[in-house]
Amino acid sequence: MLELARIRKEKETIIERLKLRNFDGKELIENILVLDGNWRESKQELEKIAAESNQLAKSIGSLFKEGKQDEANKAKARAGELKELEKNAKEAMNAYAEKLQAALYEVPNVPNPSVPAGNSDEDNEVLSNSGTIPTKLDFWQPHWELAKKYDIIDFEVGVKVTGAGFPFYKGQGARLQRALINFFLDQARDNGYTEIIPPFVVNEASGIGTGQLPDKEGQMYHATIDDLYLIPTAEIPLTNMYRNELVKSTDLPIKLTGYTPCFRREAGSYGSDVRGLNRLHQFDKVELVRIEHPDNSYAVLDEMVKYVQDILTKLELPYRTLRLCGGDLGFTSALTFDLEVYSAAQDKWLEVSSVSNFETFQANRLKLRFKDENNNKQLVHTLNGSALALPRILAALLENNQTEEGIKIPAALVPYTGFDIIKN
Repeated sequence: MLELARIRKEKETIIERLKLRNFDGKELIENILVLDGNWRESKQELEKIAAESNQLAKSIGSLFKEGKQDEANKAKARAGELKELEKNAKEAMNAYAEKLQAALYEVPNVPNPSVPAGNSDEDNEVLSNSGTIPTKLDFWQPHWELAKKYDIIDFEVGVKVTGAGFPFYKGQGARLQRALINFFLDQARDNGYTEIIPPFVVNEASGIGTGQLPDKEGQMYHATIDDLYLIPTAEIPLTNMYRNELVKSTDLPIKLTGYTPCFRREAGSYGSDVRGLNRLHQFDKVELVRIEHPDNSYAVLDEMVKYVQDILTKLELPYRTLRLCGGDLGFTSALTFDLEVYSAAQDKWLEVSSVSNFETFQANRLKLRFKDENNNKQLVHTLNGSALALPRILAALLENNQTEEGIKIPAALVPYTGFDIIKN
């Protein structure tokens, strides 16, 4: 959520920069400033009424003691009027506050100046390509066929037990999935991240804190009886550990990692892009969360991108790095880099990680601050990145490492799987 002080100070810049998202924020920003003005006026009126009430309360007793009955009674009558005025002013102030909060929730984060213009993922900027794209051989198959061939993932029983998008991993497929999770967690631990096992459901305040709520896209699973939400990413519980906290500058940086299943309705997703592991309603992911001093966050963003690139190199997967254009930028992000791996069997790039800097957008919602060297309270910057989401990593590993003998396992994973090839 953008800070009101920033909106007041940088109105025109914010409106102009939001255009990078193809978001016309002029009317909304103007409305926010009107509501802000109304709220401040009602607050001042309330304070004025309260001051007069306090003054009268002090004088009534003195007037009675002095025998000034008429004046005392007039003061009491006025106090009664003020009580009603105070009630009305408080209701008006709270109504403006609610409308102002709701309007602020509608404004996405302001894109960083380096975000390129564009309307969709087709306009994202390719920054680099790494690794060698394998040549597709005649016998190569997509991962959903390999899953059947080697009996390692069962999509059909997933449909029977739950529904589409909830596969069963079996045998060597389950072991490979667990190996990837442990490998990713160990990589994070070796790079100074503290491992957390968080809850997989969160309350509404947590969803609001990181910006997933209000859920405009209807993508979160909602357990309505208990008013809890299944997490679409570990970013939510990990970041919300510090909601309403004032941390010391010496506590920064805070580096967290966690493995969780993730739940996404993926409403409106159709076609070849959702086949097999390409898009699931439940999937596993290891997440990185950083809480940083504002001066350091963009250097840290580059560091996190390099970290994910190194993991993909260890997995021997060809990948490319993209800077997302304004039209593809997430609601809460100021700048996002995506990493995609190439699947030769599908002849397509598969997104496996997004690494984002939210600047103060989440911290303002979370009321997450630190004390600087001058003992002033400042909002931190928050960042997060997938390191990594498993389904498309697994798909690319299966598809790119096919041989006539079986599917070879990258050397970095063999100590985790206990086998170096998947075969019948």
